[in-house]
Amino acid sequence: MSRLNLDDFTDLIERPDGGVRRDAEALRERQIVPPGALGRLDELGEWLAAAQSAVPVRTVERPRVILFAGDHGVAELGVSARPAGGAERLVRAVLEGASPVSVLARRQEVPVRIVDMALDCAPDTFPQDVVRHRVRRGSGRIDIEDALTLEEAEAALRAGVAVADEEADSGTDLVVLGDISVGGTTAAAVLIAALCGTDASVVTGRGGLAIDDLAWMRKCAAIRDALRRARPVLGDQLQLLATVGGADLAAMTGFLLQCAVRKLPVILDGVVAAACALVAQRVAFRAPDWWLAGHDSGEPGQAKALDRMALEPLLAQGVKVGEGVGALLALPLVRAAAALAAELPEKGPEEASGEEPEKASGKEEPGAASQEEPGDASGKEPEDTKE
Repeated sequence: MSRLNLDDFTDLIERPDGGVRRDAEALRERQIVPPGALGRLDELGEWLAAAQSAVPVRTVERPRVILFAGDHGVAELGVSARPAGGAERLVRAVLEGASPVSVLARRQEVPVRIVDMALDCAPDTFPQDVVRHRVRRGSGRIDIEDALTLEEAEAALRAGVAVADEEADSGTDLVVLGDISVGGTTAAAVLIAALCGTDASVVTGRGGLAIDDLAWMRKCAAIRDALRRARPVLGDQLQLLATVGGADLAAMTGFLLQCAVRKLPVILDGVVAAACALVAQRVAFRAPDWWLAGHDSGEPGQAKALDRMALEPLLAQGVKVGEGVGALLALPLVRAAAALAAELPEKGPEEASGEEPEKASGKEEPGAASQEEPGDASGKEPEDTKE
């Protein structure tokens, strides 16, 4: 297998159609609700029209939640409130319908797909459709060793590309992207700090299941140590993912890049998705035009990454659970924007001209002439013609 050339993505990824977006804006001007009255829903509808290259925009009919799963060796340091290797239990809860994302997806009738990239469990623990893209069992401890070999990183990134192609080919019209991991926020923080040139303390958050101060300090130290290993390879994004990422993060990066190639819009969930998006932006600068930030999770690393990509979160509900939950909460907002843009009627001729219907028709109100007093234009009374 030839070495993957990430520069190819730069040539393959185009921006959403600017002409179509202008057409969508023009249509919005003609609709009965004044532009701006719907707030950010106007912008969302126009963005989606450009992504679909369709005016009027098509409503979102076949969204899907995609969750990339993996365990990270750095969790052995006690940087997470969950035990190292605990992602298996989280995946099982989703598959059994007992997790928050399962409840919301069931209510919204959105299918959920889990892609095991590096869970720390036997390969036959889960069904074949979950594990068939797996690269390895767990990712390395990034503070002292590489997360992956270069070959594993490439295989993971190619797996993400393959999943994006599968979704695009199956008719998925919008993706809600999240992760299921233990230790993943630590790896994500390293990637963000390295690409944004910041210190470990700036990007170290407390995770979905909040850690105490001692665990936060251990996490900050692990990120600092991993940053020393990341900085020498900043110029090679594949090597960066191999050094301080993980199989799930590499796959998410490839997935995001290929979704942009296939013109498949994506709603990003939390800090892990944001970190992978930042790596993908470094590979192909036009790629972020195909993504939305679903929500503000409160993680400082996520805020840093979204600011660098100029992506503004749709929601700020303080959701920290991960697993795509925050992004899935934003899906009804995107669907509402699409429905309004597609279904609001246009103004009639009188409304479009800005005139009152009576004036526009040139007709006088009934009885208007009879209300005039007889007389000439000067307002003088007429002379009596009777003798």
